[in-house]
Amino acid sequence: MKHPVDLRTLRSFVTVAREGNVSRAADVLCLTQPAISLQMKRLSESTGLTLFVRTAKGVDLTQDGAALLVKAEQVLGALEDFSQTARRMKGTVRGTLRLGTVIDPDFIRLGQFLHAMIAAAPELRTQLTHGMSGDVPVRLLRGEIDVGYFLGDPADGPWVAGQEQDSAESVFNHAVLTRFKYRVIAPAGWKNRTAGLDWKELASLPWIGTATASVHRRLLDRLFGELGVEQNEVAVVDQEASMLAMVRSGVGLCLCRESMALYEEQVHGLVLVDRAAVETTLGFLSLASRQAEPSIELAFDLIAKIWNL
Repeated sequence: MKHPVDLRTLRSFVTVAREGNVSRAADVLCLTQPAISLQMKRLSESTGLTLFVRTAKGVDLTQDGAALLVKAEQVLGALEDFSQTARRMKGTVRGTLRLGTVIDPDFIRLGQFLHAMIAAAPELRTQLTHGMSGDVPVRLLRGEIDVGYFLGDPADGPWVAGQEQDSAESVFNHAVLTRFKYRVIAPAGWKNRTAGLDWKELASLPWIGTATASVHRRLLDRLFGELGVEQNEVAVVDQEASMLAMVRSGVGLCLCRESMALYEEQVHGLVLVDRAAVETTLGFLSLASRQAEPSIELAFDLIAKIWNL
């Protein structure tokens, strides 16, 4: 190359490509149009490639220019990652991050998160607290944890009782990681007993209930409440393993993540009830008032990368 490519030229190249106009790119970068044009000329000479073609409205990338744009954006993205890591390491991301976890570690990609956290902030200690989904917002409000996984809508729960929905939502910084379904499962041999039943009819069958803090309780309370029917709870448990064991024993129905429900159907012969599914979300929470704290900001950055948000 006749001239080594510097970062300022790469930024100019990316900006011209995005804007499709040298004049607008100059405005964005607070440079003069001749300066930008000279940078593009030197970049073309340095690479030996034609990067742009002129149009009536400005410039368009050539095929070679489009290929180089991808690489330029990767370089600038890597530089930004480097800068963010350096800022966090400058005496800020230390101490302890208290993390609330729910359900099984594989489903929430907990191992990937912890591995990424150690790599990004080796001096930051992570302390885990496992519990039910509804425990997470309560513990956040009490200052017992800093971030946590959550199932469902954080604006829908007893921790926001008496608040308008808009103000309740503003309390939490909430990133939705994925959407998934819960299915109703029944004991083996209940296929005919549950076939063709809708939610209203299912409510009268025996159910294994869950604690108030569980997402199962919130989902079913809302669903049955909207239908104006009462769920026939014959038992209440506080652990998913106990709930499944009772279904296997023939006690009654329960709500179960679809992936787990399919496993239980295949391995233990449990019945997936037709027409009985409800969708919800897995999210990641912090208090909105604390989202700019370095360790919490890092946690959300890593979560976004792990879940491709």
